[in-house]
Amino acid sequence: MNATTYGLDLAKRVFQLYWVDGETGEIVNRRFGRQELIEFAATRPAGRFALEACGSAHWWARKLRALGHEVVLLHAKFIRPFVQNNKTDAADAKAIWTAVQQPGMRTVAAKTEDQQAMLGLHRIREQLVKFRTMQVNQLRGLLYEYGVTLKAGRQAGLAEIRQRMGELEGQVPGLLLQALQGQLARIDGIDEEIAQLEKRIGAWQKQEASCKAIAEIPGIGKLTATALVATMGEAKSFKSGREFAAYLGLVPRQSGTGGRVKLLGISKRGDQYLRTLLIHGARSVLFRAKDKGAWSEALLKRRPTNVVITALANKMARTAWAILAHGRAYQRDYVSEQPA
Repeated sequence: MNATTYGLDLAKRVFQLYWVDGETGEIVNRRFGRQELIEFAATRPAGRFALEACGSAHWWARKLRALGHEVVLLHAKFIRPFVQNNKTDAADAKAIWTAVQQPGMRTVAAKTEDQQAMLGLHRIREQLVKFRTMQVNQLRGLLYEYGVTLKAGRQAGLAEIRQRMGELEGQVPGLLLQALQGQLARIDGIDEEIAQLEKRIGAWQKQEASCKAIAEIPGIGKLTATALVATMGEAKSFKSGREFAAYLGLVPRQSGTGGRVKLLGISKRGDQYLRTLLIHGARSVLFRAKDKGAWSEALLKRRPTNVVITALANKMARTAWAILAHGRAYQRDYVSEQPA
């Protein structure tokens, strides 16, 4: 007998579950509390639970798998077309149940606790970096109102402020100067927090074999390696490197009709943070590496620099997927061969 498929719509306190009983054919669309749902799943025969990849979905995936069920996570944009009439919890649960049974439906890999924790560190660091940038820019703007201009760059600008503190005491009113000194101390505190987070990220990279494997790729460092492994989840959930690159928005959008297909700019779908890290890594290879590689050198001769940077970021993502999916070590001059 085939396993029962369930469509589960998640929320904070109320959960809607839709399924069709395999023996009686009864259609059930039932609401549960959190503990009620766990107890219900624990007493049911092993089945397949389909969930939308939203907040808490990865925790529920781990919980349901521990109870012996198969779990499938779906992207929200693939579920929405199956919602009939008004959007309600019951309609969403039925739409999830319908979507998961479509042939060729793409799924999202469930993340482990460590992978989610690592992504959490990255998100905290990203927010602190943004806040630090805001603080530095505000310092520049406030001082500019009193005729004080600073060198470009965060570190150079902050160093100049500290060197010219005696001069600033004569140019900036004391009421504001005290606040600016407090802001400088706040920026120092943020720097220390970012350094501590990066130390924890680096420690996880050293203990994860997959992170160490893809860190050998030029342009992929500590931050990119850990974010990529944590974002990807299970490498084999993607059919190919191109599918993973498309998941990150690093492939062209397509527009076509009547058999004619036009390629546009990159889609920019998926995780913007990881895509940004890959783009920056590719840029560092093209501008700072002594050996850019024959492929990049040849592409630079016939394409604009930014196009080459994006293409190299795409290649880095594909290479990382191949290493993780096939368990191989990075080889700089590796040439793939198509099967006969």
